[in-house]
Amino acid sequence: MPQCSHNVRIVYEQSHPNLTLPSGLIPSEGARGSDPKYTVPAIQHVSTNTYMMDSVPITQFLEATYPDPPVPLTSELGYEIETKGRAVVGRVFRISVMPRELNILLPRSQEFFRRTREASLGHPLEDLLDLKKEEASWDAMADDIRAVGELMRTHKDEGPFVLGARPSYTDFFIAGALQTARVVDEGVFQKIFKYVGYRDIYEACLPYMAKKD
Repeated sequence: MPQCSHNVRIVYEQSHPNLTLPSGLIPSEGARGSDPKYTVPAIQHVSTNTYMMDSVPITQFLEATYPDPPVPLTSELGYEIETKGRAVVGRVFRISVMPRELNILLPRSQEFFRRTREASLGHPLEDLLDLKKEEASWDAMADDIRAVGELMRTHKDEGPFVLGARPSYTDFFIAGALQTARVVDEGVFQKIFKYVGYRDIYEACLPYMAKKD
């Protein structure tokens, strides 16, 4: 599945106000009283003219369509790692990654990103960039980050991935999160890359991230 032929199209937030979306792409239901939403990732599978959004249905479709080599999509260990990872790493990434995303966005996207995120936060993005508070947050979460990293090494004697010799959805979930941090800010990436488990999974997934276009 990871080697299937594909092209990537990047759409910046609000950078293409007149973007025409495919008629086959159905928006997800918004919260009560809100408009339906289009989200990323989204794919068009050309040969079957199939459109879909969101990681889970996309991976299920791709695994069913390209079953060789097989990629396990669910496991008890993987679910535990993903859940704890969101709670632990997600918290520090919210502090360190989100405010720095402005630096890689186009000007029109910056305005939209700032307006929507600051409305959610209730304060300017720059308030998250208090370096002393930022470091204190990482220090406070260090033991929990390390514990999740050790979970990733449960099957280290069988191979470099979460389940051993072959990658699973969870491995790509981890590597994707780290690569996002790296694209935004190398310093933030290094903060998480230094931990065992995270580093092992990221390096094992590098061959699957070779395609950049």
